[in-house]
This record gives sequence, C-alpha cells and structure tokens, in this order.
Amino acid sequence: MDKYLTTKRVIACLQCDALYDKPLLKQGQSAKCTRCGSTLAERKVDSVERSFNWSLAGVLFMLPAILLPIMGVSLAGQFHQASLLDCILVLIDRGFFMIASLVFLFTIAVPVVRLIGALYLTYHFKFKRLKPSLLNFFRAYHYLNSWAMLNVFMLGIVVSMYKLLDDTELSVNLGLFSFILWLICSTMASSSLDQDYIWDKLERYFSIENNTEKKQTDKADANEYTNS
Repeated sequence: MDKYLTTKRVIACLQCDALYDKPLLKQGQSAKCTRCGSTLAERKVDSVERSFNWSLAGVLFMLPAILLPIMGVSLAGQFHQASLLDCILVLIDRGFFMIASLVFLFTIAVPVVRLIGALYLTYHFKFKRLKPSLLNFFRAYHYLNSWAMLNVFMLGIVVSMYKLLDDTELSVNLGLFSFILWLICSTMASSSLDQDYIWDKLERYFSIENNTEKKQTDKADANEYTNS
C-alpha cells in the first residue's frame, strides 16, 4: 500500500468528502457516490463539438448584442433608444465612472473573453492542435466562470421594462433579441464543456510527452557518457 495517496487516482465527493478511485467513464456515463448518492463525475456527450458550435454562434451574436439598441422609450412626445454600449457611455458622461467600469467589466469584457476563450480552447481540441500553453489558458478560463454577469444584466432589463410599462411606451429592438441569444449561447457553451475531460486530456497528453522527452534526454546523456 502506498504511503501517500495521489490526487490523480482518487476523486472526492463534493457533498460528503468520501474518497473513491477515479473512474474511467465513456461518453454519457456518470459515477454516483455510494454514501450520499450525489454525482461524482460524468462524461458529457460530444462536449467539445457542442461547446465549439455554441461558442461560434455566441461570437456571431456578440457585436449585435453590444452595439444594437436594446429597447426604445417614448415619453412626452420624445423617443430615446440605447444599446448596451450607450448605457456605459451615458454613465461615464454623468460621472459614474465606477459603475460604468463595473458594467463594462461584467457585461462586456468578461463575457467576451470567456466566450472567445471557449472557442479558442475547443478549436484546438476539435482540430487536434494541443500545446502546453493550453494548460495555463484553461486555468485562467476556469476562474472566469463565476465572473460573467450577463444573466444579472438581463434581469435588470426585465425589471426596468416592468417598471416603465405604466408610464411610457416601450419598443423592443433587435439588440435585445441579440443579447438574449448571446446569453443563451454563452451559457450553453459553458455548460456543455466537459471540464473534467479537458483537464484529463491535457494533463495526460503533456505528462506523457514530458516523460518521453525526459527518457530521450536521459538516453542521450547515457550515450554521451558511454562514448566519453
């Protein structure tokens, strides 16, 4: 029996902390904890393909969602409409620099980077162009998951529309439909991506590659020592 357990061979239940040997799963299979019944691990079907398609669709809806007017407001004979970018510019113009920065960061910058990151990652897996830098890239992508706030902004739009319905005339524009589709694509791209599979594939691929290089280096050093 090994003196220490290696994290590559065991998996912990997130609910009850029970330890199990890490299972080898096929697509569509999942492993359950025998103690509490929660899901230990699962292998999603066509994860890379589906995430790539959702990410590509999301990138297409990204610019219309940001630049096209979301909704128009008619009040006292005047009509105003604004896009997501216009909202940020208005906040800056009125001196709310901190709020404008936060809105830009959580509704544009992080979601855009996250979506393009998913497209970049799945592209390399889909066309088998793996490289060592993807390990660090995927670590950074993993941390962005909890920082995208498109759904919160969408909730704010719905609440604003509800409050303005009695006093004004509202018109829904193409920007809102593009934003909803962007939100759906971004959510589906993240949820369909099998992160356990990505981690296992990258770690296994580059650990084997590093071991091969190490063996070749050791063999070359041994040959050089023998010849000398």
